[in-house]
Amino acid sequence: ILLLIRNPKDVATSYYHFSNGVATVPSYETWDDFFTDFMAKKTAWGCYLEYLSEWNKYADKEDIMTITYEEVKENPALSVKNIATFFGIPLTEEQLQVVVERSSFQSMKKNSDKTHGSLGNILFRKGGVSDWKNLFTEDQSKKMDKAFEEHIAGTKLGKKLKYYLYCKA
Repeated sequence: ILLLIRNPKDVATSYYHFSNGVATVPSYETWDDFFTDFMAKKTAWGCYLEYLSEWNKYADKEDIMTITYEEVKENPALSVKNIATFFGIPLTEEQLQVVVERSSFQSMKKNSDKTHGSLGNILFRKGGVSDWKNLFTEDQSKKMDKAFEEHIAGTKLGKKLKYYLYCKA
């Protein structure tokens, strides 16, 4: 199992834009309204921090590889190589480069109308990291940090994300 996790602040940011783009998901007038519901666990699909907490129970199993979205963005080639190794898939250097190119955000966004239809423009918005800084107030950032510390900071998954939540923030 490959478990891809992401900075909770960027998850909230992406989810806010997603929810306002999909008719079947409740939309929000303002970021503040969304943030309130997100922190109160009132958004569709539940609480991301609880999701991470549940997955943490399995994080040490040898048939589970955890990788962060941020790691993949920082070094796509190394990430693909590690994933291929985990699944026992040998890759030549040429194959590795093809996978890196075809799985890049830009490539997937470009082909999203073929692969995801009308949801493509909603699913493939920016693909970056730290976009949360464009929405979060200082108080909201502190609230998310506090919730992170309470729920998962000391766990294996929390330790993996902590660097991206604080050090790279």
